[in-house]
Amino acid sequence: MIRKALTSLTLALALLPAVPAAAADRLTVLLEWFVNPDHAPMVIAAEKGFFAEEGLEVELIPPSDPSAVPRLVSAGQADIGVHYQPNLYLDHEAGLPLKRFGTLVETPLNTVTVLADGAIKTLADLKGKRVGYSVSGFEDAMLGRMLASAGLTKADVELINVNFSLSPSLIAGKVDATLGGFRNFELTQMRIEGHEGRAFFPEEHGVPVYDELIFVTRNDLIADPRLPRFLHAVEKAAVYLTNHPEEAWQLFVKAYPNLEDTLNAQAFTDTLPRFAKRPAALDRARYARFGAFLAESGLVKAAPDVEAIAVELR
Repeated sequence: MIRKALTSLTLALALLPAVPAAAADRLTVLLEWFVNPDHAPMVIAAEKGFFAEEGLEVELIPPSDPSAVPRLVSAGQADIGVHYQPNLYLDHEAGLPLKRFGTLVETPLNTVTVLADGAIKTLADLKGKRVGYSVSGFEDAMLGRMLASAGLTKADVELINVNFSLSPSLIAGKVDATLGGFRNFELTQMRIEGHEGRAFFPEEHGVPVYDELIFVTRNDLIADPRLPRFLHAVEKAAVYLTNHPEEAWQLFVKAYPNLEDTLNAQAFTDTLPRFAKRPAALDRARYARFGAFLAESGLVKAAPDVEAIAVELR
């Protein structure tokens, strides 16, 4: 009797109409540059199924114009943007309705870089030298503060716009130093080409510590329940990267096989300790200090209230 009842129950269940699985909530993430090891937590969250566990389908979109990312996110062309903390203050002053809601890379990556076997051993040695740069604005303020720590001013150096040809210009001797090269890429690139570099780190020469890469969204989306789920998946991926770096690298190049080379492999390793393990956490004092630095440097009229530009989602 029991077997017959179970058989009848199984048949009845089989005849019930199929219930479709719940559709995943979609999120679009506009990157600040082409996909690279800086984005590893998001790539790993996708490859390990952490986004899927949160009921999310996340699309990573490289921008056709990196400078347009904050405007496009503000206009609703993407749900999330990967952005730079220093630029967020400038965007706020320009009236863009953006807020930081998470952190991707929690330390500065910017540097002032010279050739290791060159004449420049300290920042003071930059007096009268040529400094190549790509983008003005925050980097000017950064250089000014770093030079001040060595008793110099920007008037003591010659600034040369080399577009985005930082390392090649330094190696070719067109400039004596470069401003803005990332410590997790440019130094390795130079080494691969047979030229060791020496980097001076802004946070060790008077510039307040800041988050290099952050997640931003438009103000009217800040209460969206998808955002905390997104950060939870990114957090799981950042911890996985820390615990399983080799396995994570294999997943990364499986997703983006065109990035499997010596430069990206080293950049992947060098960036691991810089990923935020608590991406939702907000250090208000850090943001306030950095805003004050930008105001002192004349890049913004006044440091904004932290709550006006950043939130901590719960």
